[in-house]
Amino acid sequence: MIAGARRQGLEALAMLGKVLRDEPMARHTTLGVGGPADWFFQPRDRDALARAMPLIPADMPRLPLGRGSNLLVLDGGFRGVVIDMAGLNVTRLTGNELYAEAGARMSRVASLCAAQGLSGLEFLATVPGNIGGGVAMNAGAFGQEIADCLQRVEVMDGEGRCMALERSSLAMGYRCTRLPEGALVVAACFRLQAMDAAKVRQRMRAMREQRGKRQPLSWPNCGSVFKNPPGDYAARLIEAAGLKGMRIGGARISERHANFIVNEGDATAADVLALIERAREAVWRQAGVRLETEVRIVGEKR
Repeated sequence: MIAGARRQGLEALAMLGKVLRDEPMARHTTLGVGGPADWFFQPRDRDALARAMPLIPADMPRLPLGRGSNLLVLDGGFRGVVIDMAGLNVTRLTGNELYAEAGARMSRVASLCAAQGLSGLEFLATVPGNIGGGVAMNAGAFGQEIADCLQRVEVMDGEGRCMALERSSLAMGYRCTRLPEGALVVAACFRLQAMDAAKVRQRMRAMREQRGKRQPLSWPNCGSVFKNPPGDYAARLIEAAGLKGMRIGGARISERHANFIVNEGDATAADVLALIERAREAVWRQAGVRLETEVRIVGEKR
């Protein structure tokens, strides 16, 4: 049970945005599975988020949410506050420098850059997520990654205070960015390279076409499930272990790309988690490689 004062603080979030109780996270993830979040908060904008942070009890878990494209919420739900960053969507270009808030869609950012003849973030056109999540995991594809042109990140602490962090302080690596404990990414600044706009758009089209051929885009999925191990590919290892097309409940390892798990319509998080564990075990037995998840797994089992 939440004590009266704590509940009042959380209910006061409604003055600063949308608040929902026991909100099913299946509605907010691209995989379409997940139990309820105790509290779901969508601040109107960055200022509202800053005013809201002190109202959330310090000991209550907070989960920032973009599009939910790299997220598996377990069937028991999330015991805390999900903070939907969609309202933080300001973008602006100054010369070859881009400022984008955490809730800006990566595909929109890629289109904005292409229209201005700026190169460096073309791959974002193929990533179904938002800037905040992309920065937090150093998203990448087609030989590009966020770290290549990131200059600095603006983060917010639990009291609503902001600070700017230079890229050099983030120890960015493959699908990894080291952020201060409990900090939320609220914006990022990038330095891009001038290029003919038609050429940038052509590169984006080529990336989209390749993605469409290689990935199961017609099915709900969470993107790549596992990180690629050094010198190899998770998809190759899973296929070599004979798991392509394997089903558990309503979840299936895609026949098109073995590093994708798709929801055939009635999957549960438990189904997806069981496939993840099956793939890990099979690859370990077959190749002696321990696969590490790229998808973030949060919440409680039912």
